[in-house]
Amino acid sequence: MAAEQMADGVVDPGRVPPARPLDSTDRAILRILRTDGRASIRSVAERVHVSRANAYARINRLVEDGVIRGFSARVNHERAGQAASAYITLKIVQNSWRTVREQLQALPGASHIALVSGDFDVLLLVHTPDNQALRELVLTRIQAIPEVLSTRTLLVFEETDLGPRPDRPTELT
Repeated sequence: MAAEQMADGVVDPGRVPPARPLDSTDRAILRILRTDGRASIRSVAERVHVSRANAYARINRLVEDGVIRGFSARVNHERAGQAASAYITLKIVQNSWRTVREQLQALPGASHIALVSGDFDVLLLVHTPDNQALRELVLTRIQAIPEVLSTRTLLVFEETDLGPRPDRPTELT
């Protein structure tokens, strides 16, 4: 049974088939696509020494199985007009994760959301045009969510993208 993809390209986790083991060719394809998501099927096939049809079928299977969640560009947020970045920690009402996650996903500038353990429950990464927009986001939008008990904002002064690079090994070896 094929996985159901939602309108935003995300595979519905409730409909994803059980994970199949990845072989060395699948892992090689993933390494290539993590480094260059725009690599052509022909290029991928040549680099992993399979036919184009085989590479195409494997990539489709990796997408259908939910291993590949999508393709995107790594963005320099400052150059894209989002000069203020922050990690926001949230303490939330117990068992409200799904409700809170839906509301956080709808926030402008929300980039990453994680349910975590420790002193807080949720870690949210946001990018906004400036500190005023960040202030408005935290004080007006996030703190207005009824299930949010408290927040703490950690401003990002500088960030380094550790995206995959050909010269650095990845976990997919």
